[in-house]
Amino acid sequence: MYPDHTPHAPAERAVEVHQPTPLPPAVTVSAPIVPVQPGAVPAVASIVLPDGRVVTGYAIDPTRPEPVTAPPAVSRTAVNVALGGVGFLAVCGGLLLLTSFIAALTAFITQLIILAAVIFGGWIAVQVLGPSGHRGGTTVNIRKAVIKRNHFHG
Repeated sequence: MYPDHTPHAPAERAVEVHQPTPLPPAVTVSAPIVPVQPGAVPAVASIVLPDGRVVTGYAIDPTRPEPVTAPPAVSRTAVNVALGGVGFLAVCGGLLLLTSFIAALTAFITQLIILAAVIFGGWIAVQVLGPSGHRGGTTVNIRKAVIKRNHFHG
């Protein structure tokens, strides 16, 4: 029952005993108790049990359950589906308006480009096909200038 390597019986072993250190009692300062009078004296109720005993105590107001709210006439799921459909239609309408706006903007830009081409082409046509004699600026009669410069009178 005991291992062979122990030279003596378990009762002969040295036993250390640890004693707990007692804690000093806690000093508590109690606040003075002030009696509070209730605003109204609660009613005392007495009940006679079927075996003849009488139980007396204060009446407790029973807890009243919260009023049950009537469920809505339309379920929340139906409302959410309807709102989703309205949102989808709004997005589709917005995309339709967006494509119409892009088409109108493209037509407007195209008309501006055509107008600029017509105006610029007309200006070029006037320059090319217009009278070529007098194009503006100062006209100098070279024959008279040469004569004046050489002091040739004749």
